[in-house]
Amino acid sequence: MCGIFACYRHPDVQKFKPTALKLSKQVRHRGPDWSGSIISKNTILCHERLSIVGVDSGAQPLTNADETLVLAVNGEIYNHRLIRKHLKEAYHFKTHSDCEVIIPLYAEYDIDAPKHLDGMFSFVLYDKNQDRIIAARDPIGITTFYQGWSWKEPGTVYFASELKCLSTVCDKIVAFPPGHIFDSKTGKTTRYFEPTWWDPTKVPSAPINYKEIRHALEKAVRKRLMAEVPYGVLLSGGLDSSLVASIAQRETLRLKQKALDANGGVLPGGDADRGEGLVGIDDDDNIETVTYLPQLNSFSIGLPGSPDNEAAVKVAKFLGTKHHVMTFTIEDGLNALSDVIYHLETYDVTTIRASTPMYLLSRKIKAMGIKMVLSGEGSDEIFGGYLYFHAAPDKEAFHEETVRRVKNLHLADCLRANKSTSAWGLEARVPYLDKEFLETCMSIDPQEKMITKDRIEKYILRKAFDTTDEPDTKAYLPDEILWRQKEQFSDGVGYGWIDALKDNAELHVTDDMMANPKPEWGTDIPDTKEAYWYRLMFDEHFPPSCASTVMRWTPTWSKQSDPSGRAISTHQAKYDNAA
Repeated sequence: MCGIFACYRHPDVQKFKPTALKLSKQVRHRGPDWSGSIISKNTILCHERLSIVGVDSGAQPLTNADETLVLAVNGEIYNHRLIRKHLKEAYHFKTHSDCEVIIPLYAEYDIDAPKHLDGMFSFVLYDKNQDRIIAARDPIGITTFYQGWSWKEPGTVYFASELKCLSTVCDKIVAFPPGHIFDSKTGKTTRYFEPTWWDPTKVPSAPINYKEIRHALEKAVRKRLMAEVPYGVLLSGGLDSSLVASIAQRETLRLKQKALDANGGVLPGGDADRGEGLVGIDDDDNIETVTYLPQLNSFSIGLPGSPDNEAAVKVAKFLGTKHHVMTFTIEDGLNALSDVIYHLETYDVTTIRASTPMYLLSRKIKAMGIKMVLSGEGSDEIFGGYLYFHAAPDKEAFHEETVRRVKNLHLADCLRANKSTSAWGLEARVPYLDKEFLETCMSIDPQEKMITKDRIEKYILRKAFDTTDEPDTKAYLPDEILWRQKEQFSDGVGYGWIDALKDNAELHVTDDMMANPKPEWGTDIPDTKEAYWYRLMFDEHFPPSCASTVMRWTPTWSKQSDPSGRAISTHQAKYDNAA
């Protein structure tokens, strides 16, 4: 990940520059490798870089040949080589950065440029000739992005990767909507992402094709191995992360063997220890990523003896990854809470519970020299994997809820994955939210996804990778993992973690405080002491105007006050039956 900050049409941009640089510095944790800024007319674009692709030449902001177009991007464009290959007009690229393709795309397609991008991104592009700025965010909102305004400067518009850049200069801030583009020429923000599944009332009816699901996820993982730096996988031991790890390991081994075969047993690049490689596309326009490590690193975290760590070790042993088990104490987690909320910029209970272990793990991963990890976010939303989906009354309601969940990922799991890792200059990539994979899986008749007496949650995903009837295909995962019941991540790291959070909230929030919430909270009143405690910590970092960007995660078809998966009766019933 990188960090961007931009201000368009400031009344005195030169005087504002020192402030802009300080505000940009607020997200330097996202991009510790380099800083850059460009002023053009009354607009300034700032960039904090984490170098993953184009390491030697991709410093930002990027410009075209005559410097009339200025671009600041946070993200990764997986199809950048295909775009370079198929541009209508010849374009002189200044760098090897995957993000530079946005400039010629804008020149050719104007505000339709994002439609041609396959990746995760937030960008701001300034057109000097038109004194025009456009800003866009990836289809699902994997990268975080905000837009703000100030009553002191009518006509001025701000953009930033994180809320903290804008909270001191803007009195109105919104989470920039995923799949949309803002154009200063019209002042409008319009949706460019138009998948077939967007309207939840149009219930799909496509029959199930297990091989298609499998191939789509394999392709999604493969393109996300685009990197020129050491990478790894987050492995909780649950279905979603285990499948990603399995595919990544297969691809790593395949590409390593391919490189050895093509070079007489010698790895290209000349450095076998670092595992340097090549990247390209083949004649059929398939992305061929040949960057690899000698051995794939996998990482898990939990309290000592946690369900996730135990399962992750089994998966890693089966796959042959170089696994790193990280443990944390309850005190470690509690001590980090205020910092976690500062980086997350939310007070949502579920997000904070799950983010704290991820935040601690990310710090240890970055300390090992890893700069990019694959993660399993999105699967539960696509396939209805949360345990409350057991209560879906019919397939129409089931589908409507999956669409709602996918659309809100940018305020929940995407926010968690992006900010927990970016806090330490680590980038998380999420294959399940690949555009093609989403189109494939959200078009399936939702009756196939329904949880029944004979079908565990995410049955069709499990079945897609079940090779029992394919004797010539090596198993992707052990059966005990492939068919392991869903655990919320905040539960899987150890049940003592959530219990400790609730107990400590009791120490910090009194009954009198619960009965008399802050007036500035309006109708957004915490319903538990744990939620109240998090809101207090959020208020220490951010003014009340920032609260409008927060969404609190709650399950549908359930009257529980605690969002944890284990609070759902289905979870306990499953374990009682297993016992």
